[in-house]
Amino acid sequence: MYNLGYWVIFIVFMLLSLGVQRVLTSKFRKYSNEFLPSGLTGKDVAEKMLRENGIYDVQVVSTSGRLTDHYNPTTKTVNLSEEVYRGSSVTAAAVAAHECGHAVQHATAYHWLSLRSAMVPVVNIGSRISQWILIGGLILMSFSQSPIGHSILIIGIILFALTTLFAFITLPVEYNASNRALAWLEKSNLASDMEQSHAKDALRWAARTYVVAALASLATLLYYIALARD
Repeated sequence: MYNLGYWVIFIVFMLLSLGVQRVLTSKFRKYSNEFLPSGLTGKDVAEKMLRENGIYDVQVVSTSGRLTDHYNPTTKTVNLSEEVYRGSSVTAAAVAAHECGHAVQHATAYHWLSLRSAMVPVVNIGSRISQWILIGGLILMSFSQSPIGHSILIIGIILFALTTLFAFITLPVEYNASNRALAWLEKSNLASDMEQSHAKDALRWAARTYVVAALASLATLLYYIALARD
């Protein structure tokens, strides 16, 4: 059902993803041992950034797990992992400020975030069923000359294309949040030039995980399109 092309794509991007994730983990661990002179925790940094951007209706809360930090626009909460929430390191400050960058995007109706949020319900459905539809279409195409298999494959491709589009729309959202975070950290004078450089390094590697995911999704989409054209 899957030829060599699929496995080449899978293995290449799996190795690339593992490589980027390994570097990111190393960077985060390194900068987690570098502490801010102010002693502010991730929670303090987040609350300070929100206030200075005129945002008072967003709550900063702690969430379980590692690298589980995220902003929830529905509940208007900046959710920080325990390590970031209580930590006073460069990593904690960078991650907290990044998540607050999303809160600022929400408050200012940043267009890429608005588009991404609008796509979430459809993409959630598409991501759950697209693979099954694609597999079903390929099976029917393999064992039957009926055009229904090809039609099902096309439906699967369309659904998968939505997840690919979503992955690429996520890129400007993540990079913009990081840029907002870094600009605010520089303006607030919470960190030295070297610490700001390290915060930038950590956030850039975090963003690269999204780049790899988007490229992997695009490569897989093109593979399915090629199968449909055969």
